[in-house]
Amino acid sequence: MEEQVIEMPCPMCYSDDDLRMIAHVDEIPYFGEHTQVTVLCHSCGWRQTDFIPAEGRKPGGWIFEIESEEDLNARVIRSSSCTVCIPELDLEVNPGSAATGYVTNMEGLLVRFIDIVKMVSNDIGDDEPENQQLLLSMLHRLQHAGKEGKALRIELLDPHGLSQILHDRAIDRDLTQEELDSLPVGPDPAVFSA
Repeated sequence: MEEQVIEMPCPMCYSDDDLRMIAHVDEIPYFGEHTQVTVLCHSCGWRQTDFIPAEGRKPGGWIFEIESEEDLNARVIRSSSCTVCIPELDLEVNPGSAATGYVTNMEGLLVRFIDIVKMVSNDIGDDEPENQQLLLSMLHRLQHAGKEGKALRIELLDPHGLSQILHDRAIDRDLTQEELDSLPVGPDPAVFSA
């Protein structure tokens, strides 16, 4: 993997000389060939990573029920355009302007939600006991997903169709027009937006 200089300013610090791109092509089992593109700035440390499949994709969603501890091993590819939902807890993470793609498993995905719920819980402290109780209940459900017969539904909604769940029980579906109209699409890649 060789860094290539990008002749445009960093979108964060506007440095003219330090923006680089690294592209790595790899075969991801069951998902096919993907290119991992990372754009980074050596001046300020800004970085953006995404995964681009070799084959074109259509907008789509994935649904998966975590029913057992073994299900926590299901592989997840989440692109920077993907919204991740846990409907029964009314939790949703939308791609923001700094969203990046990642490869993880269901356990890793849940840990990301757990960390966010803990952070919000710490921020509100004891000032809002009703909200604190709700957050503790969410935290318990996230930490016990697939255990003690407590199933939890995970949904990936990706208007670019770049996200996937690898498991025999994972269900892929088309996105509705209403979903396509309302879903954020994540960051505008700095490399392609000048």
